[in-house]
Amino acid sequence: MRGNSAGAADAVRLWPVETPVGTLRLAGDDRWLQVLQLPSERARSRDRGRLWTDERMPRSVELAEAQLEAYFAGELRRFELPLAPAGTAWQRGVWQALSEIPFGETASYAEIARRVGSPGAARAVGLANARNPIALIIPCHRVIGASGGLTGYGGGLALKAALLEHEREILARGASSLSRALARGAVVPLPAQLRLPTMRV
Repeated sequence: MRGNSAGAADAVRLWPVETPVGTLRLAGDDRWLQVLQLPSERARSRDRGRLWTDERMPRSVELAEAQLEAYFAGELRRFELPLAPAGTAWQRGVWQALSEIPFGETASYAEIARRVGSPGAARAVGLANARNPIALIIPCHRVIGASGGLTGYGGGLALKAALLEHEREILARGASSLSRALARGAVVPLPAQLRLPTMRV
């Protein structure tokens, strides 16, 4: 993961990538991926970027698109992409720790704080988690509360639950509702409300 302290929103061009959970918006250049916005982040986003569809997609976005397709198909468990998220050194340290949470597993904010050498900084970890500019690829959806329950997520708790369930089903059976939807070319409608599972770290 490359350090980048510049604001990712400056002159960003966003490319749409279709997935079973909706249209993701990605930004990057031929070397580094910088942004992945989830579908429900658009209305709240302060990103001044423009959506592009009529120009050549940067190499980093092409690679991310291919790996996202493999992820949703159940064929990829770890993203291998050149990332340059914009943030402070502290935030990038947290994001690196998030990237080390294995596929299908979870960790609490307190556990991430210990991993980055700052026990007691669970709240600061939560703030860094919320500022993650490359959602899903930097897997902030795998971070849960101290009680084992799901907590806030930029894409909404329904999407967070769906991603975790997708990963658990892939580990257990090699297929999930999302991977089956991808095979059909369908988009999975996420419920506005659902009973969220309780998970242990």
